[in-house]
This record gives sequence, C-alpha cells and structure tokens, in this order.
Amino acid sequence: MSMHIDVGTVLRGTVCDLYSNLVTRPTGAAVRTAIEQQVNEVATPIVTTIDFSQVNLLDFSCADEIVAKLLLRFTSDEGPKGYLTFRGIHEGHIDPIETVLERHALALVSWHEGEAELFGHVEEIERVHWDVVRDHGPLSASDVARHLQATVDQSAADARVLDTRLVEQTRAQLDHLVHRRLLMCDDAGYAVPGTVPHTGSRTVRGTP
Repeated sequence: MSMHIDVGTVLRGTVCDLYSNLVTRPTGAAVRTAIEQQVNEVATPIVTTIDFSQVNLLDFSCADEIVAKLLLRFTSDEGPKGYLTFRGIHEGHIDPIETVLERHALALVSWHEGEAELFGHVEEIERVHWDVVRDHGPLSASDVARHLQATVDQSAADARVLDTRLVEQTRAQLDHLVHRRLLMCDDAGYAVPGTVPHTGSRTVRGTP
C-alpha cells in the first residue's frame, strides 16, 4: 500500500487556509503531527510520499521539524516498518533540507519527473551501490556485485563466478541502505522505494 500526503494541503488544513509557506518551528511541529496522524490511521503504508509541490517557502526550523524528525522516526529501530519518499522539492527547499539532513546524518529519496535522487548525508560507497539499484533494479545482491565488478573490470562483465566475499560485502552494504530506508527489499530483490515493476528499461522509474 502506498500513500501520498500533500504538505501544502496539510499546512492549510492545520494552520491557515491562506498559508503556502512553512516557517516557524510551531508550524512545522503542527504539520508533522498531522502527517503522523494520517500515516497512523492507515496502519503504516509501505511507501509514504511527502509532497512539497505546493509549499513556496521552507525555513530551517520547519525542515528540521518535518523532514528530519519524520526520517528519524522511520529510521529508528522502534519506528514504523514503511518507507518515506519525497517529491516536489525545488531549488528553494534544498538548502534547509540538506542542512538538517547533514546535521542529523540522514538522507532521503526524492522523486522528480519520474527519476529518483538521493539528498543528504551519504558516503560514496553507499551512493555507488544505490546508483546501481536505481539504474538497474530490482536486483539481487549478486547482481549488484556483478555490476560493480564489471565497472572496474570490463572482462568480468559477463563473469559467471563472483568472488563470494564481494557478494557478502555488497549484501551488507545493501542491507545497510535498507536499514536507512533508502532501499527496500522483497522477493524481487533490492529496489528504490517508490519504484514500479521493472519492464526491462535501463532506468527504473517510479510513481511518487
């Protein structure tokens, strides 16, 4: 089950019908509480998309109250089982969002025109693995390891036997990304939250 939450609609329903700016910490806290109530009412959807398309201005305190605190809740061991994705993040939102993500060592998946992007605190090795899954997934850990091996050794592009240590290292890195809620894993393999069934195209596209 997926769920779409329009932050602009929540803001106007929570604070004022005329508002399209997210400023001041009490406003951010009120909007976050309303979002959490919506999520709880449907028993935690698998993927919840937080949509900022109708938000003009986002200050640091609201980015902290809404983006950071929602991610901290979802990535805690006691948090909900589902995944958060974001959409509608424009140029004016990026600075406050990136700042609070770095402050809390968090990262998020943002969708823009059907393409997924990573924002926030991400190590290079995490990004390399995530990029392979985004561009080719859903994939098993062995398939991701094969892609990574091929990038450093073209002769191994069609290798039938992979180094088992590489596969285990790859699986550990992918599971770490799942724990951070930046990837999801099911019977089809590892995938970026929000992706739709893969039809053979090179780039995985999504619906958020």
